[in-house]
Amino acid sequence: MTNTEPTGLQLAEAALQARAGETEIELRLDATLRACELLGDIHRAAPVIMIAGTNGKTSTARMVDALLSAHDLRVGRFSSPHLHSVTERISVDSAPVSEDDFVRVFAEIRPFLDMVDAELAGDGRPPLTYFEALTVLAFAVFADAPVDVYVLEVGMGGQWDSTNVADAEVCGFTHISLDHQAFLGDTLTDIAATKAGILDRTQDDTPAPTPVAVIGNQDDEAAEELESQLASRGLTGRWFGREFEVLEAKQAVDGQLFSMRGAYDVYSDLFLPLLGRHQIDNAALAVAIVEQFLGTEDKPLNTDTIGTGLSTVTSPGRMEVMRSDPTIVVDGAHNPDAAIALREALADSFDFSDVVAVVAVYEDKDVHGVLEHLYRTAGRVVVAQAQSPRALSSQKLAEAAEEWWDPDDVIRTDNLNDALMRAVDLALEDPERTTGIVVTGSLSTVAEARTLLGRKDAQ
Repeated sequence: MTNTEPTGLQLAEAALQARAGETEIELRLDATLRACELLGDIHRAAPVIMIAGTNGKTSTARMVDALLSAHDLRVGRFSSPHLHSVTERISVDSAPVSEDDFVRVFAEIRPFLDMVDAELAGDGRPPLTYFEALTVLAFAVFADAPVDVYVLEVGMGGQWDSTNVADAEVCGFTHISLDHQAFLGDTLTDIAATKAGILDRTQDDTPAPTPVAVIGNQDDEAAEELESQLASRGLTGRWFGREFEVLEAKQAVDGQLFSMRGAYDVYSDLFLPLLGRHQIDNAALAVAIVEQFLGTEDKPLNTDTIGTGLSTVTSPGRMEVMRSDPTIVVDGAHNPDAAIALREALADSFDFSDVVAVVAVYEDKDVHGVLEHLYRTAGRVVVAQAQSPRALSSQKLAEAAEEWWDPDDVIRTDNLNDALMRAVDLALEDPERTTGIVVTGSLSTVAEARTLLGRKDAQ
């Protein structure tokens, strides 16, 4: 007989999902802060590194985690979204928290979440959201472990993101571009200003204790706003292209080699087992962040230790090769900036004669902008509908694709499984050509594709 009883993890996740979802944003920090304080100031249990930006946050956070671990520190990392299991969002020792620990700690904090909900209701305010509650859970897991340092990936924006209840010693900023405009604003200036909010204290408007801003490669508009935000707080930043830079980068077997100049030293011949030039920029940012957290001018980081850390990095769903013959690459590009990085990474990393794109996207994204850059690399596109209430229908996606591709080169399918099978047929139809397949459009699309291709973990 099949056991149909829900697992402890399923029950815990259902309780979390009963709360307002991640697209229902509350512009507040006090609710998360109240829960953390009731649990013994768990947001202050260890030093904090925070990472904001638009694209590359998860990869950069994973790199920072790996680098700190190589320095024998125990790291708690909080990232979002997840691919296959909610446990992926909360990592200790570079691995997702165990299901048992997730369930146990959630049971321990649940009465305190309920207490905060009751206080909020008494004031006529909505209860803690899914993301607020999950942030509290992450801090509780880290305090329970315990860990030596928190590495926190901002969920959305910065100023009002629930992770911002923690005062970071080092704040990293990945590349800022247009995304989530309905929440963050329509310009890079607006978005950068919101993200700069991670530089502020939890309880007042003064900067966090000795905060250091480490700023990755930025467009001029975002850079100017970040410079202004730093100046208004009396802070200086460590900037890509000024205090740190990539000196050399080249392709290698199963990854890339690069050298960089940091604030305190030059680090040479570093191997990164990820594809895409943008990941080199993310790696340089990660090294610069750890340099500010651990290093000094008199005692820079050790190149061998950096190399050891970076050599262990994984970033599932980001330019990830799933199989060969034909080669299938999955990438969670969901906005034009990420689609540009994907296009360039495919060109740099592979020698394809042609590319077939398999695409499923969310309705609230810049679909036209994403398709524009995919059109520049893919001769044909197979569209499907993502498994999400936010998904754009395959019919509308096909119509959008036909604004770029010839209608004969746009293939509409009912689901991602059919789309993958059709793409494989197209890739293999001419044995004289080396045709690659890229699956993209959202991380939920990537997660579904990984499952269909037999990969269900996201270590």
